Amino acid sequence: MRCVTGGNRPFRRRVVTQSVLSDTERGYSARMSELEQQAGPAEAAGVTEGVRVAGPRASSVTARTERAVTDEESRVLAERVRDESGDSATYRRLIATENHEELADVLVAPQYPLWAREIAAFRLGCAGDRRAFETLVLLLNHRDSQRCLSASHALAVLGDPRTPRAAAALATNVLRTAYALHPVRLLTELRAPESVPALIATLERLLAPNETHWRVALACVEGLGRLGDRRALPLLRSARAHPRLSAAASEALRRLG
Repeated sequence: MRCVTGGNRPFRRRVVTQSVLSDTERGYSARMSELEQQAGPAEAAGVTEGVRVAGPRASSVTARTERAVTDEESRVLAERVRDESGDSATYRRLIATENHEELADVLVAPQYPLWAREIAAFRLGCAGDRRAFETLVLLLNHRDSQRCLSASHALAVLGDPRTPRAAAALATNVLRTAYALHPVRLLTELRAPESVPALIATLERLLAPNETHWRVALACVEGLGRLGDRRALPLLRSARAHPRLSAAASEALRRLG
């Protein structure tokens, strides 16, 4: 499978963003519940980090690297969903098509299962078609971590300006902390104005006694070290007192000088 190519197409439907970005969570929760009914739990997994290349040929080298990463992510998604779909005719059609409109129709047609919508959103997102945005944001915070991973990659490639705000809303949602790992890592990769405040807010909450989501806290510590914002210094110093965070916090502090 490779991502379809082409620029943004005009919207054929009203894309709802406030349901995932505002404090009113009812619309978001309803959509998330619909997705969750079609998937089981999975263990947390990491997000592939972007590669930065410096020098006079940086642009072309980076573009080739990003294409290679996207091709690999596409292969992983195709292999995973092939089993889930039973290698059905619909699966083969969605993997092979180059038609944006066909993929966009899958996102709104109620008869398609979750795996079909995931394929459509991933391929549209990697092609820069913003009609995939809402579905990708919902999948970014899904309880199946492999779906989160694919959505995170597609959102990073998509480059929609709404993505940092959406990822920040998901990372700081106290009701979805167990699924915040990928939003946190995506915020680190995006290096957006929303990234540091969201990571600080999330980590501050996760340093409380008896907090169990240490993997999310670790991603926050690592992300703050990479982002290099000195506003994180007090919190990183506090994080050194936590055994599972101590080494990462010390490294982050070293980076911040």
